[in-house]
Amino acid sequence: MEIREYKTSDCKAITDLFYNTVHYINSKDYTQEQLDVWATGNIDIDKWNKSFLNNYTVVMEDNGTIVGFGDVNNVGYLDRLYVHKNYQNRGIATSICDVLENKYDVDHIITHASITAKLFFEKRGYIVVKKQFVDRDGVQLINYVMQKNK
Repeated sequence: MEIREYKTSDCKAITDLFYNTVHYINSKDYTQEQLDVWATGNIDIDKWNKSFLNNYTVVMEDNGTIVGFGDVNNVGYLDRLYVHKNYQNRGIATSICDVLENKYDVDHIITHASITAKLFFEKRGYIVVKKQFVDRDGVQLINYVMQKNK
């Protein structure tokens, strides 16, 4: 497996990975209704591509298949981190985070972690700044603003 920088041609595979990961991995912590508003399956590919290009985005590949991705901006906001449902617990998220957290010279990294991802980030030294309720189309989702000082 190898980590490389994102390219526009990755976007469709990444959006599919995002949808499938949310609906499979996060189903233990969120209701079907919550999963459906979080990952609708109707992603604006152009908007996501622009976001990935504006941030520092990396993908993890296994024999040409994208099995994980993540992105961070230049002020230290780690926006997305997802690993394919069939590649969980293999160190992929850890490897991607190692790259993202060290990309920019910032005092701290901040992320909005799902209930499912909270423990992963805590093990990496992140602390919960606050629990928050996010409204998506009238449906409440819980996540955590977490911070890691560098």
